[in-house]
Amino acid sequence: MNAQRDDWQQMRDDVARNLRDCRAKAEVSLSRAAQMTGVSKAMLGQIERGDSSPTIATLWKIAKGFHLPLSALIREREPQQHADRGGTVQFPGSIAVQIVFAFDAQIGAETFQIKLQPNQTHESQPHEGGMIEEVFVLEGEMEVLHQGSWTPLLIGQGMRFAADQPHGYRSGVNGARFLNMHHYAKTDRFMFAT
Repeated sequence: MNAQRDDWQQMRDDVARNLRDCRAKAEVSLSRAAQMTGVSKAMLGQIERGDSSPTIATLWKIAKGFHLPLSALIREREPQQHADRGGTVQFPGSIAVQIVFAFDAQIGAETFQIKLQPNQTHESQPHEGGMIEEVFVLEGEMEVLHQGSWTPLLIGQGMRFAADQPHGYRSGVNGARFLNMHHYAKTDRFMFAT
């Protein structure tokens, strides 16, 4: 439990620093950032100060508003080149996320390991336009919601789909663990930080 709390606190600190850095780089006020992301000015300020624990949905809104990959917000100060981030962050009441590979601008992709609790459902709003996701099941059984229907996947099976529309993940009775790869469309408007 303490390890999870430490990982969450570390990620909250990372998010606070990364959001401040992104906003400074974009040279936008909190008010403008709120307009860009759909996240209130008060909430953005709380996140930047480390006073709030943002949900994964809030982080996606911020990433989309700033045209950033998700890992730009949750990565550590010193990016890892291997799958040893130091722990999995369990978002309260949601999924557990670990960065496997942070965003790489040369290939336009990032990879996460996601853990779902038994019988857990996680639905996601559309991500950045043109984004493609890939799911590859490592443990358990799960389903992927795409174009309004659920597709079952077993260990060793995968699926590729457009993530710029509503989608989701649902585990079976034993939970599930899967790799989640994000492939971003190449566009000049992305502010990808290296």
